[in-house]
Amino acid sequence: MSELPLLLVICGPTAVGKSEIALELARRLGGEIISGDSAQVYRYMDIGTAKPSLRERQEIPHHLVDICDPDQRWSVADFRAAVDEIVPQVAARGHLPILAGGTMLYIRAVTAGYHFPSPACDADVRARLYARAEQEGPASLHEWLKRVDPETAARLHPRDVRRMVRALEVYLVTGIPLSVHASRRQRGPYRLLVVGLTRPRPILYRRIDARVDRMLESGLEDEVRGLLERGYGPELPSMRALGYREMVDYLYGRTTRDEARRLFARNTRHFARRQFTWMRREEDMRWIDLGENREEEGIARIVHMVGGNR
Repeated sequence: MSELPLLLVICGPTAVGKSEIALELARRLGGEIISGDSAQVYRYMDIGTAKPSLRERQEIPHHLVDICDPDQRWSVADFRAAVDEIVPQVAARGHLPILAGGTMLYIRAVTAGYHFPSPACDADVRARLYARAEQEGPASLHEWLKRVDPETAARLHPRDVRRMVRALEVYLVTGIPLSVHASRRQRGPYRLLVVGLTRPRPILYRRIDARVDRMLESGLEDEVRGLLERGYGPELPSMRALGYREMVDYLYGRTTRDEARRLFARNTRHFARRQFTWMRREEDMRWIDLGENREEEGIARIVHMVGGNR
């Protein structure tokens, strides 16, 4: 077991400071960063995903950033397979792989060892499910999913059409619920050190509001307009990411810019609460409260943890 490379996982809610902490850890520990953000894989989506800058990527190698166009399919199964391939390569270079991100399904796929079956895909089945959602509404899919896979239905939002379609597709193609597939654990070729970053809610929410304002001031509206002009429509899963869907509604005249900003901040806070719920499921999580400005203390603690596990 000790011969397996160590994978340091840094997770936490949006705006807690994961990227900054991971970058400084990579500097001090000789690391390479693997993005655990489901939207940073997409090209042309920089501001709304808080993607690391070109300078940061030149200083520290970053993996799973800018690898897909916004209309290309990228799934949690693709992510898990990529991490299992990248970690040994990074370790072979004598570097520490650092997985940092807030897409908690992606993080759990690694930490819980989720196994994903490859044959459970059928384009015709998927098309019929999307058609049903269009004709009868997302609630019809959710009610169906509750009957055949109540565990998956309980963790999905009733309007999350894409994930409900995927869960039903797996069930219809394999005859086995997605939750059963996910329960078949398969550890990756690495040891894990999982660190959860947190801050008191009022501090985190202030940081979320400031982050939203920075993104808008940095040109998120123009970024979304450019994506639409490139032909990447609002129906794409990538364009449903936080910030993008609110800006699409504004650009399509369905809301005002002030209202789009309010919804962006509100929805991000709601997302942060869901991230905390996911994080509490991690049995071996090492929690670090960063408080108002205890980043240096947190970094020092993580460096010490890594030293004890190498």
